[in-house]
Amino acid sequence: MLKRWLFIWMVFVFTTSVFAAPGKNSIQIKGSDTMVNLAQAWAEKYMESNPSELVAVTGGGSGTGLSSLISASCDIAMSSRNIKNKEIALAKQKGINPYEIKVALDGLAVVVNPKNPVAKLTVDQLAQIFSGKITNWEEVGGENGRIVILSREVNSGTHVYFKEHVLRKGDPNSKEEFAAGALLLSSSQAIADEVAGNSSAIGYYGMGYISAKQKAIAVAKDEKSEYVAPTIENVLNGKYPISRPLFLYTNGSPDNLVKRFIDYALSAQGQDIVLKTDFVPVKK
Repeated sequence: MLKRWLFIWMVFVFTTSVFAAPGKNSIQIKGSDTMVNLAQAWAEKYMESNPSELVAVTGGGSGTGLSSLISASCDIAMSSRNIKNKEIALAKQKGINPYEIKVALDGLAVVVNPKNPVAKLTVDQLAQIFSGKITNWEEVGGENGRIVILSREVNSGTHVYFKEHVLRKGDPNSKEEFAAGALLLSSSQAIADEVAGNSSAIGYYGMGYISAKQKAIAVAKDEKSEYVAPTIENVLNGKYPISRPLFLYTNGSPDNLVKRFIDYALSAQGQDIVLKTDFVPVKK
């Protein structure tokens, strides 16, 4: 009986020691759905050259990624927005020191169904549509029909950016919110799928998700400005009005495997992957 108890205890100790500490040759990356495809492409290519190392990538939104970093349940957080002051304060309370690395640029595409005749909108028109002040496509040159508003959920950096820079036009005192009837979807792909099947819908996501099943709207800062399509060239030259940086966050300055992976993301090969996944490189 004593031998059996000792055996069970040894198995428990061994199992606990194996699973309590993360593997030295693996890292967890969590966060922005906008960046998931990009980070997965980096991970796949990185692991081809480093087969003994594991890089796992999952989405959930920028807020989810930063929360995971703060709770020490991931090594790298992907975020399509800057970390908030309250998140930094919470992190420091828990002994976490968020370290920001800009790894790419992104244009937020506003998309409609290809059957929708509307092809261009101003930022003000977008603000009025997504806040519920414009409710019929006829009001912006389309056919008579109710506008179906699609948005990312509130934990998404894409949601936050769109609200702050389109609905609120960068005014920190503005209280504009998405229309109460807006459908909040869990991922950029969910918005893409809904727009593809709904001729009344309008949504937004990182331009890397654009396909032939959606039509990207040309956007102008105001009625007197040029209408600009969400393309890599237009994000790079600053003409497209809805664009943003994309970040990776680590606990302190990265080292070991985390540093090697981020160095790869910022390398010529890594930045070429940025371009191939329809984002804009930060390094040539």
